[in-house]
Amino acid sequence: MFHELREGGVFRHLKLFVQVKKLTGQVTYLVERGRFSKGILACAQESRGYALLTTELAGSMFQINIRKIWDWLMNDGVLMIGVYGMGGVGKTSVLIHIHNMLLTAVTNFDSVFWVTISQSYSIHKLQCDGAKIVGIDISEESDERKRAARLSWAFKRRKRCILFLDDVWNHFPLERVGIPVRTDGLKLVLTSRSLDVCRRMNCQNSVKVEPLSMEEAWTLFVDNLGQQTSLSPEVKKVARSVAKQCAGLPLAIITMARSMRGVEEFCEWRHALEKLRNTEERLEEMDMAVLRVLRFSYDHLDNEMIQQCFLCCALYPEDFEIDRDILIESFVDEGLVNGMKSLEAMFDEGHTILNKLENNCLLGKVENYVGQDASSHIVISMMKRGSQQVEGYYVGSQLVIMHDLVRAMAIDVIKVNYHFLVKAGLQLTEIPDEVEWTEDLEKVSLMCNWINEIPTDISPRCPKLRILILKHNESLTRICDSFFVHMSALEVLDLSFTDIEVLPKSVSALSTLTALLLTSCKRLKHMPSLAKLQALLRLDLSFTAITEIPEGLEVLVNLKWLNLYAKSLVSSGKEIANLTQLQFLILHWWSRNIKVKVEHISCLRKLETFAANLCNMHHFNAYVKIMHKYGPRSYLLQLDTEESLGKSPRCFFAEVCFSKDVIISNSKIRTGETPLMLPFYIQRLKVETCHDIRSLCDVMSLNNTTSLKRCEIADCDGQEYLFSLSCFSSCCTSRRSLESLELNSLKNLHSLCKEIEAVTQTFPSGGAFSCLKYFCIYHCPNIKKLLTPGLLAYLQNLEEITVHNCKSMQEIISVDGIDYESYGGKNSCVGNRDAIIVSHSKLVSLSLKHLPELRSICRGQMVCESLQNFRIFKCPKLTRLPETATSVQILYDSF
Repeated sequence: MFHELREGGVFRHLKLFVQVKKLTGQVTYLVERGRFSKGILACAQESRGYALLTTELAGSMFQINIRKIWDWLMNDGVLMIGVYGMGGVGKTSVLIHIHNMLLTAVTNFDSVFWVTISQSYSIHKLQCDGAKIVGIDISEESDERKRAARLSWAFKRRKRCILFLDDVWNHFPLERVGIPVRTDGLKLVLTSRSLDVCRRMNCQNSVKVEPLSMEEAWTLFVDNLGQQTSLSPEVKKVARSVAKQCAGLPLAIITMARSMRGVEEFCEWRHALEKLRNTEERLEEMDMAVLRVLRFSYDHLDNEMIQQCFLCCALYPEDFEIDRDILIESFVDEGLVNGMKSLEAMFDEGHTILNKLENNCLLGKVENYVGQDASSHIVISMMKRGSQQVEGYYVGSQLVIMHDLVRAMAIDVIKVNYHFLVKAGLQLTEIPDEVEWTEDLEKVSLMCNWINEIPTDISPRCPKLRILILKHNESLTRICDSFFVHMSALEVLDLSFTDIEVLPKSVSALSTLTALLLTSCKRLKHMPSLAKLQALLRLDLSFTAITEIPEGLEVLVNLKWLNLYAKSLVSSGKEIANLTQLQFLILHWWSRNIKVKVEHISCLRKLETFAANLCNMHHFNAYVKIMHKYGPRSYLLQLDTEESLGKSPRCFFAEVCFSKDVIISNSKIRTGETPLMLPFYIQRLKVETCHDIRSLCDVMSLNNTTSLKRCEIADCDGQEYLFSLSCFSSCCTSRRSLESLELNSLKNLHSLCKEIEAVTQTFPSGGAFSCLKYFCIYHCPNIKKLLTPGLLAYLQNLEEITVHNCKSMQEIISVDGIDYESYGGKNSCVGNRDAIIVSHSKLVSLSLKHLPELRSICRGQMVCESLQNFRIFKCPKLTRLPETATSVQILYDSF
């Protein structure tokens, strides 16, 4: 200003004089306002806040979660933490305990704030709540951006602090509210019922709060019963069952326990348990506050279609583990997922819906499952994952389960808003009385009961009934013909896993039927005419005893899904030639009663999933040519030239799981008149009982493939070796992608490489077998030595070696006849083979079983740092184990 006085003119001086006078007046005013003649009195309070009231935490997982969240809070690199789980599971309790711990613990946080967000929150309300806790008033400010700026400024003044946001239902931009999450500043911890919300809020770490275990639930139950309630041993047993019915949900446990305070009579406890076991009575017995908490999650889906999909899950019994693919199929059957899409798009949409229900904690994921509902989708489920079948069950299925109280909430929604009859898994032996079959019924689920028959005097009048599910009534043998007469709107009829022998003729008149599901009706031999079922989109007759194609099938031109995996069925395939809308077609590929000709399937240009046995090499090759242009995305093509049934096939990978698979059986590959042609993008190949091949090189059409992942060769008597160096380079491209190789029951196999004694150096990297991870050899009686150090070194990605039931096997890695100078030795003689060092960087597992002549795994030093275990079983002559550079777990099953 003084510079301006020196440089400026008269008018400039006058203008500055006015500014100086104004500023002087403001200073004088502030000085006068700062005189406190009567002193200053201020209220001091704890800047961190007050402890919040809560109940004691129960369960080890709560303590684990608290420690996990605490460690994240103490980590400067973690700024945002999400805690999610179903309603009433204890998310808020976990955070309250951490909040209170922060108030008393010595940390470098200056302030701890807590805000509870209502379901009907708004940015404006959240800003006002935030302003209140940091001690500023923004109520007069109407501009949202200015409110956010002032709130952000107030948080930044506090330096290091933590903000807890409880019960966040929707994601929102933090900067729009004015929450400045940053290093050396504000950290944010939120609770939500949705993992999606945690993700979209950009939480760096998230933890799920799970329900209590049975013992933890019982401890919490007893604590809330109070000391005044004395339980006798027999009452305690019933009380435990009452606690179990609360399904590990702390809110429900506390509510139920407090309602039973002072109750000591056995009869009252038994009565309470009986009511809880009945879903409808449980709704009356359980405090409505519990169901109201759970209902919020359902209401918040805010999408009627997803809500309807959720309610479909309640049609299953309590504690039922449901295959995701079967659920998606039911969504399509009911018109909830668009069935006009491709199968791939349809399942993508279905899995997206189920993910949303899981992420909102309305469905739970089942881990380490052996399935109980493997059914008509045998191929659609299994083609997508490496499942294995164990006595009719499928290992590796993706399943979901509905929490007991969530299901109770869903049943409550159904009772109030819909006309459903749900009596699933109630051990019924008879069909419900006709009075329960009201005219306004839309869905009926009687699955998983023990209904024996539907007698002739029952003919429910249900003109609006669309869905009828009777599956898993395994003792159901008979359904009277009159039962379906008054169900004129029926769209989905599911009789899967029942014991019916004959389908009622009245089914033929259900002209609105879009899905008829009869999988695993193993005694079903006869079908009525299907000619009038013109609306039918899905027909599943897999695992039935039918012997002929149902009458009228050829006129069902709208059919999109047809599963005829029935071993007794006899057909030439001509009945399907007119079904040009088919997207999914499964014929029993192991049955020689069904051999498809190319002219019957060449017109099915919309096929996405297809499995069948082709008539002969000509028809097989002709269809492969068509596939290159119109082929399905997933397939299992079988070529079996034998006419008789022959021996039963062994179970192998393609039977339980396929994507792009080919099986060649009983065919002439090397000496046949027509050379075999394989699909270009084949992923898995099995060659069985093709006795004219001498090696894998003889399957010359492999040269055209680039995606082959798995190969199995079994029962080929002419096979003498796996490959030959002379044809190695010509087959290199087709085997470069191979990850799994299995050799089974090759009685004349004597070595892997024809010139094995010449294999002393490693092969060029990136060639054939360079991606191989799993190598298995079973029941090959003539092979004595499996690998050489050079061949093992070439298999640089090999992780597992399995050798079982090879009665002549003497040595796994043979060092005989090797130039030891190339391996660091001084002499080129057999006597120095102990100087050989065999190394492999990725080998993890070596399994050796039933090898009566095995004397050595490797006579040199074996250096495999990645090796974790040997499994040795019935190898009586094995006296020397390899000297490994690291300690290895050796499992001796038995000798």
